[in-house]
Amino acid sequence: MPFASYGVLVGTLYRHFRDQPDSQGRWFHVNLEVDAPDGRYHCAVDVDSHKSNVGVRWKTFTLDAGLIGPPAALAAGYHDLASTPESGALDFLRHPELVDRTGVLFQRRPPSWLRELLDLLGSRPWHTGSNIDAAAALEAVLVPGQRVLVFGEPFDADPEGDLGMHNIHQNQGDPAGSQWWAENGIWQDGATLTQRSDGRYDVFLNKFSSQADRTDGAGHPTG
Repeated sequence: MPFASYGVLVGTLYRHFRDQPDSQGRWFHVNLEVDAPDGRYHCAVDVDSHKSNVGVRWKTFTLDAGLIGPPAALAAGYHDLASTPESGALDFLRHPELVDRTGVLFQRRPPSWLRELLDLLGSRPWHTGSNIDAAAALEAVLVPGQRVLVFGEPFDADPEGDLGMHNIHQNQGDPAGSQWWAENGIWQDGATLTQRSDGRYDVFLNKFSSQADRTDGAGHPTG
């Protein structure tokens, strides 16, 4: 079934760091520490998969605050969101400002002139590359002291009860037979948004290459 709890953490970025590499030299997450009124949250953003044959895709772009919806106006803290478009929840495949309008998948970051053209056209293409590429793309929009919006599932980070967020990635389209099939759902995708000095937000979306680009009303793959 979809997540029992889904929402957005609104706070101030304290710092960020990468996981230590495992024995094969891969990075799994970029970790954000975010300050909110009830404490400091640990947010683990996936930039690689524990399965070496399953890569991670990502996209970055900038949105006006008004296009993000209700979460942009929320006070600092964690807020539950109903899995509906009206609540401000995210859905990579349905939200009009998040979808890929071109069907293009870039194997590497395109040159600056092409990025500018795609921005003018309102394109939201997915990129694929190494875990280092994905980590660098996220880190490029992270500045300590920034207001951040982190969408995902809340959790207790450790036995001491520290606060945290995980499943900060697409949470639908996992294939039948996978351990994540039961968690598929629409309007519950995770993402990282950071506010710029001009009030707009840089958006970082990430998903696993095994996740479908089309899903049904239950978030299961179609087509």
